[in-house]
Amino acid sequence: MALANRSSPVVVGLAALLFLAAALIEDRRGAWRNLSAPLTTPLGLCALAFLGWCGLSLAWSPFPGLSLKVAGEFTPTLAGAYLLARLAPGRMAPGAASLGAWMLALACAFIVVDLASDLALRRLLGGRIAYFVHNRPAMTILLIGIPLAGLLTMRRQRWAVIVVVALCLAAILRSVSGAASLGLVAALATALVVRLAPKRVALGLAGAGLGFALTIAPIEGDVLQRFMPEAAHQRLVQSSSRARVAIAQSFGAAVAAEPWRGAGYGTSARFAEVPAAAGLAPEFREMLAVGHPHNSFLQVWAELGIIGAALAGAILMLMLTALAALPRASHLPALSLVAAAAAIAFVEHGAWQSWWTAGLGAAIAWWRESTVRQPEA
Repeated sequence: MALANRSSPVVVGLAALLFLAAALIEDRRGAWRNLSAPLTTPLGLCALAFLGWCGLSLAWSPFPGLSLKVAGEFTPTLAGAYLLARLAPGRMAPGAASLGAWMLALACAFIVVDLASDLALRRLLGGRIAYFVHNRPAMTILLIGIPLAGLLTMRRQRWAVIVVVALCLAAILRSVSGAASLGLVAALATALVVRLAPKRVALGLAGAGLGFALTIAPIEGDVLQRFMPEAAHQRLVQSSSRARVAIAQSFGAAVAAEPWRGAGYGTSARFAEVPAAAGLAPEFREMLAVGHPHNSFLQVWAELGIIGAALAGAILMLMLTALAALPRASHLPALSLVAAAAAIAFVEHGAWQSWWTAGLGAAIAWWRESTVRQPEA
């Protein structure tokens, strides 16, 4: 998944089907209970309501064909990620974690060597020659590395942890992905808080951070335009910080023009043409043509309005409530993963991209592997 991130939905989907087949052969009723039980909880019902609102928004989408295309890519990957996260934990082979760790280490080593050699490996393999091609792998490595390191630590495989963490850090920091680096900083800061602060404090800070990210999203561009110093823009010139601020301002203006229901699910690729953009200034409409706002929280606001944002906020808070009921030992990798994913989502990609959904599903599966009891042989 790290080396061929565009294929990650296929990898996750195939793995999910294999685990589903095994679970049905093992215990058909138990498998269906395992899959259906979370959907009847407040968190599950809220998630289903959010997906239902996404589907309902197709009724007012100005580009229903585009919306259906985005849904056709996102929905199967989401289903595969859910199946994998529910069925893989507890059914993995005894050496799966070690094998996964060394495979991840190999992927990290490939990226470090390739970047250090001016993409010599990609030239040899005939791949696309650009440094940013390793950005998505770097983000995937961060997502997978956090729970995998936690699982190996729990199993006292210290050398594997040291090697994996060292190579993951090298690959992320050597890449040109500012989003991966930001996610790494967020994960490390969260891990420190979880380690030193009481449980309620860590969960409270996580909730405040997620709530802030969602709430500020529609006005992010205006806030950055007013308060971001010139020195910060100079330092972040390779991250196109000025363009990102303009993009955030443009999508924020579109949210203000259609605040309640949004423009419709999956419309970001043609957002400059949606009705909400018609009354905006020309410079705003120009920046709306970039494809997505580079902020998943803002994309939810723009496409699904305040109702979609409220449902998303409820899901995030209910997720933290569910985590609060787990043993403290599970909190460090879980909250670190949440922080990393939220930080990346705030600055990087489209909300419905399948590689991102697949990576999250695999990361959750590895984390849950450390929380369930291995079945008896």
